[in-house]
Amino acid sequence: MSITAEQLEALMPDGSQVESEYTEMESTLHYLQLALLVSCLDWLWRDRTDYFIGANLTIYFSRQQLRNRDFRGPDFFLVKNTSKSPRKSWVVWEEEGKYPDLIIELLSNSTAETDKTTKKNLYQDHFRTQEYFWFSPDDLELVGFKLVGQEYEEIIPNDAGLLESEVLGLFLGIYQEKLRYFTPEGDIVPTPEEAALQAQNRANEAQNRAERLAEQLRSLGIEPME
Repeated sequence: MSITAEQLEALMPDGSQVESEYTEMESTLHYLQLALLVSCLDWLWRDRTDYFIGANLTIYFSRQQLRNRDFRGPDFFLVKNTSKSPRKSWVVWEEEGKYPDLIIELLSNSTAETDKTTKKNLYQDHFRTQEYFWFSPDDLELVGFKLVGQEYEEIIPNDAGLLESEVLGLFLGIYQEKLRYFTPEGDIVPTPEEAALQAQNRANEAQNRAERLAEQLRSLGIEPME
């Protein structure tokens, strides 16, 4: 008995409800690094709603993969030109066929070989992810690739040792043994806490300048206006 495409689709599970296959972070160091990558980019792009960040979230890219339980969960991935709404997982066939534009894997003793071979080939050949980086929180190894034609080519560091990400419009580099974002001008992208502290410091400096100016005016016999 034959069935129509519509009937076949009705028999398929709702991919938007598929839970992520959770994988433990290798260490606290890995967890803190992942949180840093997410929080800094979210702060920088706080006025934008056209992107999605996946953090240790499973990507389901085919129903066959789902049946085979062949899970792929990058530590960090970014999809542009999509909604920022929360998701239980990233299900490609429920997302207009979109794959990540950028992926970052955090290397560990148990995952490094897979990240550098099997996953790299998957992101290059199947996902066609534009940029792929890996970083080791333990020994600070940082390598990046961009898709050129059919294959990844390694991104050459600039004079400051930073790797350019055209997807982000930023650079990636190591600062105080952490992977951080940098602006094209070479300034580090702050965390929300760092940004708040910088704002407070600027306010304090402005207040100090105002108080010094007021004292100078009083020394000249001029009472400053409130």
